[in-house]
Amino acid sequence: MLNSPEIFDRAEILLGAEVMERLAQTRVILFGVGGVGSWCAEALVRTGVGSLTIVDMDDVAPSNVNRQLPATTATIGEPKVEAMRRHLLEVNPQAEITALQRRFTAESAADFDLGSYDFVVDAIDSVADKAELILLATSLGSKPKLVSSMGAARKTDPLRVQVREFADVKGCPLAAALRSRFKRIGRWPRRKFKAVFSDEVLPAPASGPNGSLMQITAVWGLVLASQIINAVARRQ
Repeated sequence: MLNSPEIFDRAEILLGAEVMERLAQTRVILFGVGGVGSWCAEALVRTGVGSLTIVDMDDVAPSNVNRQLPATTATIGEPKVEAMRRHLLEVNPQAEITALQRRFTAESAADFDLGSYDFVVDAIDSVADKAELILLATSLGSKPKLVSSMGAARKTDPLRVQVREFADVKGCPLAAALRSRFKRIGRWPRRKFKAVFSDEVLPAPASGPNGSLMQITAVWGLVLASQIINAVARRQ
């Protein structure tokens, strides 16, 4: 078994040795290690996923510290993926953690070989890049499976975080923006995929960035991770 059994003892008690072995062999690529994606990565590695590629272009900024796992006053200025990789290897030194300081775009999409992964996690903020990732991931057949994060900003109630098929997501401005883009470019996802979202909508600021809180974004990321862990456990 790839992972040390001692550090995953409590997970194995619940899930069983066979599921833990499957998690150890599972390959995940996660785009965006900010307020949502970083907590998803944390949960995946702490639950025994053995191979995780994390992709993010940004460096840690002071404004990240309130909600992003790799962001502390000691890591400001570092690439997020490098700070995150270092942390995840402290959790499980035997995990295969690949850090790519890259941006996923229509132009760079072919560089990521999504078909070599079991799961793709979309925690991208940019509507254009997010749409391209969804279109590519859903065009590759049954593998990889895609789980996608809708907008976690401007939320205060973690009890309203939920999971539905993207087509059934209601009340989410980011989902609406994605649908508008798909319609505008004349391309649509080729298969169904699950999305994490909330129908809570608070007023947008008059100017500047949207506000966001760790107790929302962390729950969001943990729910994303649960979709993968449960799918592996149920052989879905």
